[in-house]
Amino acid sequence: MIALFAFGPSSAAAQQVEPKPQTPNLKTQNSKLKTQNSEVNLAMQTLIVATGNPGKVAEMQAYLYGLPVQLQLKPPEIEIEETGGTFAANARLKASQVAVALKAWAIADDSGLAVAALGGAPGLYSARYGRTDAERIARLLRELDGQELRQAEFICALAIARPDGAIASESEGICPGEILHAPAGSGGFGYDPIFYVPEVGLSFAEMSAAQKHAISHRGRAFAALRDRFDWQAGE
Repeated sequence: MIALFAFGPSSAAAQQVEPKPQTPNLKTQNSKLKTQNSEVNLAMQTLIVATGNPGKVAEMQAYLYGLPVQLQLKPPEIEIEETGGTFAANARLKASQVAVALKAWAIADDSGLAVAALGGAPGLYSARYGRTDAERIARLLRELDGQELRQAEFICALAIARPDGAIASESEGICPGEILHAPAGSGGFGYDPIFYVPEVGLSFAEMSAAQKHAISHRGRAFAALRDRFDWQAGE
């Protein structure tokens, strides 16, 4: 409110004058909005995923939903031999080699199924236990035939590497369970139909995507990684 005072020859009277409302400057507002959006886009971190599987990239992106990060498939000409002795070592190896080759940030995972009665097998060779999912399941069930000890666990290791190959962050997720005597459920992939989780009373293949996302080894590994890595600063 602006007060203007006019003085006459014999007395002073105060007059209140309402200020004119200002018209919003839409051009300025739009400019600010564009600047804000540009800042968001510039803050988006691109990570190269050390895999040739587009499905894995999509799954990882879902686990990172809401974070300023965009995943990108590695070029097919970059091949990495998994020579590590543990899941964590393989994840570090893949992330580091892709990062150095492309001079970019990279992320990698390595995971598998470890069965107690088989001394931790198939372990690092989970994906090579057969030519197809059906063959791998059939082989595992044959090897456990007559075995009452059915305890097992799915393990997932994750690693993020800087462009120079140094590991910036890593995590591990474990989901304990049991191996069923026969497949149950039609969802998922790999060993999901025979991996039973007592915690929820279902096999991985019987769970909804949301259920599996919350309790799976991969879900737990990503939850830990989300908490410990500064996605905005990239460290």
